[in-house]
Amino acid sequence: MVFAQLTHRESLRDLAVCLQSQRAYHAGFRSRPTRTNLAYANRQRDWRVFAGVAQVLMRRVRQAYQKQPQELALPEVGYALDSSLVDLSLAIFPWANWESRAAAVKLHTLLSLRSRAPVWSMVTEAGFPDQKSLDWVPLEAGAWYVMDRGYLDFPRLARWHQAGAFFVVRSLPHVAFRVRVSRSVDKSTGLRCDQLIGLTRFQSRRVFPQALRRIKIFDPEYRISLVLLTNHLTLPASTIALLYRKRWQAELFFKWIKQHLKLSVFFGRSPNAVRCQVWSAICAYLLVMLVKQQLGLPQTLHRILQTVSICPFEQLPLAELLAETNPDASAPHSHNQMILNLI
Repeated sequence: MVFAQLTHRESLRDLAVCLQSQRAYHAGFRSRPTRTNLAYANRQRDWRVFAGVAQVLMRRVRQAYQKQPQELALPEVGYALDSSLVDLSLAIFPWANWESRAAAVKLHTLLSLRSRAPVWSMVTEAGFPDQKSLDWVPLEAGAWYVMDRGYLDFPRLARWHQAGAFFVVRSLPHVAFRVRVSRSVDKSTGLRCDQLIGLTRFQSRRVFPQALRRIKIFDPEYRISLVLLTNHLTLPASTIALLYRKRWQAELFFKWIKQHLKLSVFFGRSPNAVRCQVWSAICAYLLVMLVKQQLGLPQTLHRILQTVSICPFEQLPLAELLAETNPDASAPHSHNQMILNLI
């Protein structure tokens, strides 16, 4: 019902697959669904349906937030790439064996720095290397991609450079380089160095012969130094450091969906069931973001999710369902008491 109300004013052509999957998911439930019913449904219905719904919603959220102003110091198009483990019970999900006493699947996400919404996601086994996910990330010429050191892979980053994409990645200690140019920096801002370097190790230099930029920053809060590498040679070093700080938005996204969308309890034990539920959680997050933007709601995403989850099948428009009334403002104010006091 909420899904249908959300798309009432929009074109139904792009979301036809969403409506079909929503009807198919509830088909056959003539009474209160049990855990066994949900487990059977998640095992039988292909997770790719939910992934397709999520991709449609990602496009719609991106269009809805396209006019939202970006921070002045940041580039126009920027993304944060990160991954997070969704913990499972090894006794219940033996197929997701990750370590000797742990089980999990890994959720890879590319998050927009403008809307703080995912624009691409992928669910893999827990041991899938982050570096390999670089082969699947959709690239945009002129866009910025911010990553942690787990994504440092020069052959893959060289392909990104050739595609016209800019990256900011945390460096590893063993990277061998030679300084070509050293620029002055304002150390009061936390910057320590701004250098143009060339890779010196044969394998790295062969796949990435172009110059790289090495920026070292100091975080006074955690008392640590970070070294960043980027293929953009002219953007101010302070902006590069700010871009890397914005990568934390991806961590907040993972924390939000795990806490508020119950990714600790699964209705089904099969790999398909787990993927269905993970993709459903992403769809729920995108739907809440879309509702907040289209209706101009002041509530937080968590507050909107709580309201909708309490009454998902109410025959009310979303604007009316999510409207908050102020009881003090709605009650007429009487001046009689003031007049009596004055008398």
